[in-house]
Amino acid sequence: MVDANPKQTNKKDKKDFFNLFLEVFGFIRIVVSPFLIGLAIGCGVYVSKPDEIGLVIAISIASIGLIIGIIWATKIWRKKSTLDYISTATSPDFDKFDNDQD
Repeated sequence: MVDANPKQTNKKDKKDFFNLFLEVFGFIRIVVSPFLIGLAIGCGVYVSKPDEIGLVIAISIASIGLIIGIIWATKIWRKKSTLDYISTATSPDFDKFDNDQD
């Protein structure tokens, strides 16, 4: 069956691609948070013990942070949109701030 309006299909494809791009961007934002925490802890471990064992421990801690971030972001993506999660995670602070200003 041929689409009656090929322009409509092209717009839908662009919208789907844009939505997927935004979801991937939200996914990355969620993954980065635990990874940076693991990286900071790993750097602290390496600074306190700057040898090969300290480096292996630091890389392991950073890798665990990355894995936790990926698992967390995947669970959020399956439940609901990652952008919805990010907006609900950040908006209560702004709502409280706006109400205090009135």
